[in-house]
Amino acid sequence: MELFKIRKDIPLMKHALVLNAFSFLTFLAAVFFLFHKGLNLSVEFTGGTVIEVAYEQPVDLNRVRTAVSGLGYHDITVQNFGTSRDVMMRLPPQAGQTSGQQSETVMAALKADNAGVTLRRTEFVGPQVGKELAQDGLTALSLVVAGIMIYLAFRFEWKYAVSAIIANLHDVIIILGFFAFFQWEFSLPVLAAVLAVLGYSVNESVVVFDRIRETFRKQRKMTPVQVIDHAITSTISRTIITHGSTQMMVLSMLLFGGPTLHYFALALTIGILFGIYSSIFVAAAVAMWLGIKREDLIRADKRDTNPDDPNHGASA
Repeated sequence: MELFKIRKDIPLMKHALVLNAFSFLTFLAAVFFLFHKGLNLSVEFTGGTVIEVAYEQPVDLNRVRTAVSGLGYHDITVQNFGTSRDVMMRLPPQAGQTSGQQSETVMAALKADNAGVTLRRTEFVGPQVGKELAQDGLTALSLVVAGIMIYLAFRFEWKYAVSAIIANLHDVIIILGFFAFFQWEFSLPVLAAVLAVLGYSVNESVVVFDRIRETFRKQRKMTPVQVIDHAITSTISRTIITHGSTQMMVLSMLLFGGPTLHYFALALTIGILFGIYSSIFVAAAVAMWLGIKREDLIRADKRDTNPDDPNHGASA
């Protein structure tokens, strides 16, 4: 399916050096903020108190969040679970207060705002649990990257695998850099979004590389740069349809999903936008600079490898 057809190839690789210089500077800035500011980890990673309460009637989460924020809590998570009358809150550790004292203080503030609230459960998440979750998250991220490398190495040639991994890590580091710079809360849903972006980005790279391989097979007189430009140009319509549809869904979560889905959707939005950019200008450009050629993707025909063939050396 094509939304439109571009008849003349766009010379995208002509500007690859400038655009990748921008990518490199953005990447360095993201790395700097990750080391300088660090991530604002949520309660799942740092430990804290989880409180579940029930209301007699459906409750406005913003009112609950305002009541708890009035106690001096800033990095809190307030969300429904089960029904609109059940609310779960995650509170960071408070100096000089135990988990039980936190629970009592929060319940007093909630009852002052709405008397029809009862405590369902309170639980303390220790720092050790948060440390294990962080380690498990890094392990999951490493396994995904390793799996992608193995998949691309089998599906394509090593130059393409290296190019795709560089582009994918580029996307992940930039997402983390945004969260570090603005000190947005980095939670388990955001980690899930980062893993989703990895898969999303590699899918776009595979589509472009597949079209490059197809073009190499059909157009033997094209140079590698012309092949890359043609492959990207011919997939632009598909890219707009796919990414546009996905972004509309993610944008709806960002605008109407409330605080619970806000950072999850924000990470996906950044990842999708940079995923499009990196698949075209980073992955393809790195593959070009690594010296891809037709022989990297297509096995030579027997007549091309048999010197006794009378047609040996003849052009197709």
